[in-house]
Amino acid sequence: MREIDAALGLGGDWTETGQGSLPSCFAVSDLASASVASVGQGVAALRSALGGGKAEVTVNRRLASLWFSFSIDPQGWQLPPAWDDLAGDYRAADGWIKLHTNAPHHRAAAIRALNCAETRDAVTRAVAGWQAAELEAAVVAEGGVAAEMRSLAIWAAHPQGAAVTKEPLVTWDAPRKGRIRDWGGTPDRPLKGLRVLDLTRILAGPVATRALAGFGADVLRIDPVDWEEPSLAPEVTLGKRCARLDLRSPEGQARFAELLGGADLFVTGYRPDALERLGLGADWRAKTAPHVMEIRLCAYGWTGPWALRRGYDSLVQMSAGIAEAGMAWAGAGKPTPLPVQALDHATGYLMAGAALAAVRDAVAGRGLRNARLSLARTAALLAGHRSESREAFAPAGAGDFAAEVEQTPWGPAHRLRPPLDLTGVPMRWDRPASALGSDAPVWT
Repeated sequence: MREIDAALGLGGDWTETGQGSLPSCFAVSDLASASVASVGQGVAALRSALGGGKAEVTVNRRLASLWFSFSIDPQGWQLPPAWDDLAGDYRAADGWIKLHTNAPHHRAAAIRALNCAETRDAVTRAVAGWQAAELEAAVVAEGGVAAEMRSLAIWAAHPQGAAVTKEPLVTWDAPRKGRIRDWGGTPDRPLKGLRVLDLTRILAGPVATRALAGFGADVLRIDPVDWEEPSLAPEVTLGKRCARLDLRSPEGQARFAELLGGADLFVTGYRPDALERLGLGADWRAKTAPHVMEIRLCAYGWTGPWALRRGYDSLVQMSAGIAEAGMAWAGAGKPTPLPVQALDHATGYLMAGAALAAVRDAVAGRGLRNARLSLARTAALLAGHRSESREAFAPAGAGDFAAEVEQTPWGPAHRLRPPLDLTGVPMRWDRPASALGSDAPVWT
């Protein structure tokens, strides 16, 4: 996908091994390989900038596609359910709508909008009496998250769809003066010692910082004091330290300022205005840590009427026409999303690629750069690449997993082999997955 090369400016060839595609009317496995390759290209470019010589980049298409689902295989224990019992697709009076109720406050918002009992049957009956667009607006007004199923054509004509299409895949701020510190990377571990302050959750941002940790970055993830991701923490905390801060308290903000001042990269998936409302906005960050480069993510794009709207991969797929196109392709009677949460995973790898491009340019003396990406813009990229693959990969088998056993707080597990191979630069994680809040909010 040439758009990725143009957006990141990393250059360099890469080789793909393996065959097959995830079943979809969209080129999901092509996106998986290309986005994973952007990380490899970024590491190779940075290694070269550090004087480490050239590294050949190879992507295993099968493994890249499998990593777009779950990379962990629990041994003797199970991951909790990924979805709340009320979450899912519902038939409204004039079409379909998805309710995302995994977070307790989002569940409560949906129930307030519907004014019904908290049971699947009650929600189904209540939704049937609404126009999908009106219910979407009502749930959003209550502080919840929902998405009407739209077609590709309707989304293209929608003010938000039109705005997103005009945005670049990666929006780069103008370079500013400054240099990055010498973090002590080595030719085989180019990111070792690079400090990444991670304010991301579900799911693209954690994928990005997990990829950076795979090449040695010191990733410190910060979560609110009451936030949990029981079904995802074993998947996305690999290689990271995880701490908690109350960013609404003076003490939490003071500690955050110290952490930001000690960081090299700041990766955030908060909505565009969220940190501003906490008094931790762009001007404050630029004054507090002018040397830190930022990689930022949002759901629906950085311009347009929905720029501040909450969103997740599954919702963007509904809004942007992907689920409707899948339904038509499959001849199904209900929304048919992608076989994996490809918008999250691809955007996460692109965020990591952007981070690596920014670090490479800083090393080369080209100044410090910030980047912004969105799930909706990645959806627009994917919508332009169609496929007719109907044969699924075989399920992950023993040969897809590393031989080593990962000892996690939840129990032993096997992990998929890395999807990337760089000559002389192994992708490996120095720490097993860890529970949220299990570490102190300090740099090592």
